[in-house]
Amino acid sequence: MNKNIYILRHGETENNRLAIVQGSGIDGTLNQKGEEQAKAFFKKYQEIPFELVVTSTLQRTHQTVKSFIDKGIPWVQLPEINEMNWGIHEGKSYATWMEQPYKEAITDWQSGRYETRLENGESAAELAARMEVFMQWLETREESTILICSHGRAMRCMMTYFFGLPVSEMEKFSHKNTGLYQFLKDQNGFNSVLMNDISHLNSDNGFPF
Repeated sequence: MNKNIYILRHGETENNRLAIVQGSGIDGTLNQKGEEQAKAFFKKYQEIPFELVVTSTLQRTHQTVKSFIDKGIPWVQLPEINEMNWGIHEGKSYATWMEQPYKEAITDWQSGRYETRLENGESAAELAARMEVFMQWLETREESTILICSHGRAMRCMMTYFFGLPVSEMEKFSHKNTGLYQFLKDQNGFNSVLMNDISHLNSDNGFPF
């Protein structure tokens, strides 16, 4: 079945603004800017005939697409697309002591050593395993037009599945708050339409830069 899939990163939270590490263990809410980003996205895409809204179980994704949910579109929450767990780094302001273990983890993942994790955190192998479950679930859905709201690292991993790449390539993909990826699926697979698009965040759509 052909599908039109929109994948959105959540809007800005206060933790994002303050550079506080925010993984699956931090259930932060959108700040004022994040709410404005969500409204701008809704203003541009509200006429798309979404048949299903999919979010993580974390409230920052719920809030980002609340206007679509409030329209009565069926809504599913899935822990498989929660953000990565960053272990002892979560809830802490970014500091120099975090840099080395983070860089080492990224280097290992890029080299295919997916079992590496930050202390008490999640490995790339674990993230990839749940993302594979999500992609298999997505294949079973009968809806043709779907809106998904997830998180930065989770989306990096997700994109490797959409593009048919190994997880070691996930650093290729960027993520901005309410950055949008769009894919059309046909009998040949997924075709990219938009990548980390934030064209909804401009003055014409009411977003105050």
